[in-house]
Amino acid sequence: MRARGMTYDTGFVVHGRTSREDFDPVVVRRELAVIRDDLHCNAIQIIGGDADRLEVAADAAAELGLEVWFSPYPLELDPEEILTLFRDCAERAERIRRQGATVVFVAGVELSVMNRGFLPGRSPEERVAQLMSRPERRADAMRELGVRVNAFLRDAAAAVREHFHGKLTYAAIQFEQVDWTPFDITTFELLRSAEVADGFRDAVRTLARGPRPLAVTGFGTAAYRGAGDRGGRVMEVVEHDPLTRAPIRLNGTYERDEAGQAAYLSELLEIFDTEGVDSAFVFLFALPGYPHRPDGDPRDDLDRAGLGIVKLLEDGRGRTYPDMGWEPKEAFAAVSRQYRQKQR
Repeated sequence: MRARGMTYDTGFVVHGRTSREDFDPVVVRRELAVIRDDLHCNAIQIIGGDADRLEVAADAAAELGLEVWFSPYPLELDPEEILTLFRDCAERAERIRRQGATVVFVAGVELSVMNRGFLPGRSPEERVAQLMSRPERRADAMRELGVRVNAFLRDAAAAVREHFHGKLTYAAIQFEQVDWTPFDITTFELLRSAEVADGFRDAVRTLARGPRPLAVTGFGTAAYRGAGDRGGRVMEVVEHDPLTRAPIRLNGTYERDEAGQAAYLSELLEIFDTEGVDSAFVFLFALPGYPHRPDGDPRDDLDRAGLGIVKLLEDGRGRTYPDMGWEPKEAFAAVSRQYRQKQR
């Protein structure tokens, strides 16, 4: 792979609330340096819903010499609100690019499921459920969705290119049936589940044969037994506050399995590297709101369901990095090994 990447979360914003309360630029730069030096990454996907934070993190990553994928991640916005966010972020990404950094602009992630105006439903779960609810109409519904998505993406690409003059992509779900004509890179959110495991390698190889470089984002899993088999359903084990959607606890007892998470990421990175993927971005470095609670009721240990490769500590500092409020999981070492081998 050309780009050995990690996804870095600056905070998801939903209805004005951010998932990451603390955002210290000093900590951000330190974590990005760890990602470069200890994980052996040469690229970073900066995600989030706050344009100021995205720019701060992207600027720090550029100073560290990382290839920057500037990736605004709108949630529960309507199309016009999404375009407003993109225009703002495109100007910021262009400023960083003009300073000499390699910058790719990602015009959204799974927009049809994560936002309003593409599918009926008040949440991502409702939208997917309604799309899949009538098998006899599913093919037609997906074609209709593709028309809506592609009409918006043409507008989005034009709006971004007014301000940003680097490479452009979109992080798609395959059922969105994206027309890649306006984009420079084909990017898919790819998760391997038990249902698709047998054909996963062949599917990646087929996608990599396309006319544009292939990037893979959104792939990762949690640190409980059997998480890798669930694919996109990996976080269904979490109970959320009905009003804020903040995670509360797990809905049952799930055995901690850091080795399983590490093996899953190692296997996928090996597939992506050998089957022609240009850029891969592990999802993700840390997931705020999912702290590690090793004592007490295991249902309160939200980190078991978190997709981060580090476990966030509620009290004190880590042992491996005494200046940081987290400790690496086994997945951290697994990604480091994979990327160090490719660095040679």
